[in-house]
Amino acid sequence: MAKKTFNDILLRAVDDALSSLGNSAKQSIYFHLENKFGIEKEGIANNIKEFECGLHKIFGVGAKYIEILIMKSLHDRLHRPLEWEADKELVFVDYINAARQSYARAVSKKSIRATRA
Repeated sequence: MAKKTFNDILLRAVDDALSSLGNSAKQSIYFHLENKFGIEKEGIANNIKEFECGLHKIFGVGAKYIEILIMKSLHDRLHRPLEWEADKELVFVDYINAARQSYARAVSKKSIRATRA
């Protein structure tokens, strides 16, 4: 079985979060993101800032709720704590970037251990 990349995990977290709104709502959001903002589902992980902007244009302040759902799902899928400064505001894009870095470090450590074994 192929190892999942961070982008795969993030896309699944996005899909889970949007699914909680209902399947037709999820499909509608993906449709609007692609057709109005040029953000294809497969490109979300590499264009997280644009994705965030698209969500805010669609939902206004309600986008924060979706961002929280995505962050919760991502956290559950990564199975590891993030390194986060306690006094730093939790901002969606920063959280995703911190999760990406944490995942990369964990994968790197596993890879080093595997080569030593």
